[in-house]
Amino acid sequence: MKYSIVYSSRTGNTALLAEKLADALPAEERVYLGGPDPRGEAAELIFTGFWTDRGGADQESAAFLERLHNKKIFLFGTAGFGGSQSYFDQILGRVAARLDPSNTLAGSFLCQGRMPPSVRQRYEAMAVRQPEQAREWIENFDRALTHPNEEDLKRLGELALNVMS
Repeated sequence: MKYSIVYSSRTGNTALLAEKLADALPAEERVYLGGPDPRGEAAELIFTGFWTDRGGADQESAAFLERLHNKKIFLFGTAGFGGSQSYFDQILGRVAARLDPSNTLAGSFLCQGRMPPSVRQRYEAMAVRQPEQAREWIENFDRALTHPNEEDLKRLGELALNVMS
């Protein structure tokens, strides 16, 4: 089956996932690998990667997804905040809900991703006003530093191969 890997990555986390997909899937079946571009629409199956922005896909990825019709789509991405599968499922649900009904959701994967140091600095500054919330957010920031990790990448590769078979 011909496929494309189309992704947007602000911090490099989603790019790392896209690279894993490129390594795991047969290169001879790949039509396109790169950022949102009409060339990525030429495949039957489109692996579409996004970074989470305000609880959904980033604007560039969302615009790309809205252009797709009659495709099989596998959503993948990263979220800095989280660690809970239910939270990830909510994000994936919001992104999938924006797909045109002619498309088929072939699968999805979301994992935590590291955030830039400026985010932790913002949380530390917040500690004066909201110490408990800031502490939780700083702990989440620190957990995110190791993601996407090898386990995340392995799971994504397995899911992708299942979709291709």
